[in-house]
Amino acid sequence: MSSGSQKTGHRAGFVNIIGNPNVGKSTLMNALVGEKLSIVTAKAQTTRHRIMGIVNTDDYQIVYSDTPGMLKPTYRLQEDMMKFVDTAIGDADIILYVTDVVEKSDKNSEYIEKLRKLDCPVVVAVNKIDISDQQKVLSLLEYWQKTLPDALVIPVSAKEHFNLESILNAIVSRLPLSPPWFDKDQFTDRSLRFFASEIIREKILENYSQEIPYSCEVGIEAFKECRDRYEISAVIFVMRDSQKGIIIGKGGSALKKVGTEARLDMEDFFQKKVFLQLFVKVDSDWRESRRELRKFGYEE
Repeated sequence: MSSGSQKTGHRAGFVNIIGNPNVGKSTLMNALVGEKLSIVTAKAQTTRHRIMGIVNTDDYQIVYSDTPGMLKPTYRLQEDMMKFVDTAIGDADIILYVTDVVEKSDKNSEYIEKLRKLDCPVVVAVNKIDISDQQKVLSLLEYWQKTLPDALVIPVSAKEHFNLESILNAIVSRLPLSPPWFDKDQFTDRSLRFFASEIIREKILENYSQEIPYSCEVGIEAFKECRDRYEISAVIFVMRDSQKGIIIGKGGSALKKVGTEARLDMEDFFQKKVFLQLFVKVDSDWRESRRELRKFGYEE
């Protein structure tokens, strides 16, 4: 146990971030952690896994957990994604519920009912206030305070880093007294291998439109740390031959662009040179197959 665990009055706990798709959960967690751990794009359902980011000081340890956006599942992958959300609601010390100034407030109202019945503290972050006006923001703050009367409701802009200190102070004051759960030099529970796959998936989301990103998954076939670089071999799995052609592009140009952008981001994140090989394979059943989903880390 680290020296911080012996400090009288040390606080530590799990702050689980939930909310509907596209409200800015990942942007908020990345801002609070100070590291880019979760995919951030304008597309919905970009976070598929539960990803932890850890913030340490001498006095406290906050274990943030970003979760997939709440939705009604239409295939097995989405069912597994919602299991991450249900688990996050059940094992939190604090729930950080993220909404924004755009979404309909009663969307997925069954989760709001779950929040009402929780014993743990709830903090509501009303995000994206930078794209709204004062009157609408005040109206939303009043709505959420009436809807969740025991919660603390805070207006924020994760993108502009506005009012994040209020979120941090609210969380720290509600953390239970506890020694740290993780070593104080750790900032996530995920491996470099996992982040390599997420960075590639982010580039797919950014470079392709329509259903293509939602039909893709990334598997890391080889991850080798050498003295001066990481050597990574990855496979992009798609559901149809036509999607494989789109991913590769004319003369391999689209796949090369994804590979170059992913490699540069990996080098920035890993702080080391990266040699990246990308391949594309068709697996028509990966979103429904228990075996495949287990391989990608969705099923226990």
